[in-house]
Amino acid sequence: MLEGKAVIGETDMLQTMQQDALDLAAKALDFFDATDATEIARFIKQEFDRMYGPGWQCVVGRDFGSFVTHCFGCFIYFQVGSLSILLFRGSASYPEPEKNQFETLEPLGTLDTMKA
Repeated sequence: MLEGKAVIGETDMLQTMQQDALDLAAKALDFFDATDATEIARFIKQEFDRMYGPGWQCVVGRDFGSFVTHCFGCFIYFQVGSLSILLFRGSASYPEPEKNQFETLEPLGTLDTMKA
C-alpha cells in the first residue's frame, strides 16, 4: 500500500484530485508489479480519464525527464520509493488562430510592381 510513502514533488491540483492520484497509484501498485511501469501508467491514465474526462497523460518510471504543457489545476508529479509518477491533462501551448484572421491584410503587390 502507498499510504504514508508518497512524496509529492510538484502539483497544482486540488487536494481531492491529489488524493485520487495517490489512491490510484496505490491501487495500481497492488495490481501490478512495480517493474511494469506501462501497465501502472495505463491504469492511472484510464481511471483519471473516467473520473475527470479525457485528455490525461501518465508517465511512470525510475529515470525520465519531461517538459509538458498542461491545463491549469491538472498536474501532479510524485514519487513512491524509487518510482516516479507524472500525471497531467494535456493542453495546447498556443491558442487556435481565429477564423479569417488574415482577411484584413493588404497584399504587398504583384511581382511586377515589386521589381520597379
